Amino acid sequence: MKKKSKAAQRLIVALDVPSAEEARALITSLGDAVGCYKIGLELLFAGGADLARELVDDGQDVFIDAKLLDIPKTVERTTANIARLGAKFLTVHGHDRQTLEAAATGRGKSDLKLLAVTVLTSVDGGDLARQGVAIPAADLVAQRAKFAKQAGFDGVVASPAEIGAIRQAIGPKLSIVTPGIRPAGAAKGDQKRVASPAAAIKNGADYLVIGRPITQAEDPRAAALAILDEIKKALK
Repeated sequence: MKKKSKAAQRLIVALDVPSAEEARALITSLGDAVGCYKIGLELLFAGGADLARELVDDGQDVFIDAKLLDIPKTVERTTANIARLGAKFLTVHGHDRQTLEAAATGRGKSDLKLLAVTVLTSVDGGDLARQGVAIPAADLVAQRAKFAKQAGFDGVVASPAEIGAIRQAIGPKLSIVTPGIRPAGAAKGDQKRVASPAAAIKNGADYLVIGRPITQAEDPRAAALAILDEIKKALK
């Protein structure tokens, strides 16, 4: 397979579609414009696991966005199963150390990279207050990033707004994967803490997760290529 450009390696496309057939059609249309494909809960239960195996066999990078959060033994065993799929990334909710440590144990010696989800980009300070969380989102993100570092994770998932707080809390070594990316003029949808691709890269994001601005575009490949161009310029 042709080596991905540096910009393409930064782009993760979220296959948030109802069926594996729709996902395959998108993958065909996007071609080599994408560095990695994210398979989330919706698609996992609609043929997504088989699709993940197909992509891995084809030499593609796969991001399993399972957002694991359960008793430690369940997290450990589920992580081990996902590691056997050959996926590159797996998400685990970063609420507590025992969940993260269970995932780290389950990964074993595989190449699976573990990412701690800090605070969902669909949540803002008002939502956290209604949950009884008394600290600002940025502080909570930093706290959970520290949990991830202590548990031996490879990175965290956080909105563009918290990149600076994460770097201050845990330094440069862990990767930051950033959803909530919206090119200029794109609708926010259910995302509340967002930024443009260029802004996120300039602020220090390592990977961008982008779904609807690409997958729901009239020409998904053209939309992806436009975002890649923005990433290239930001990297310079």
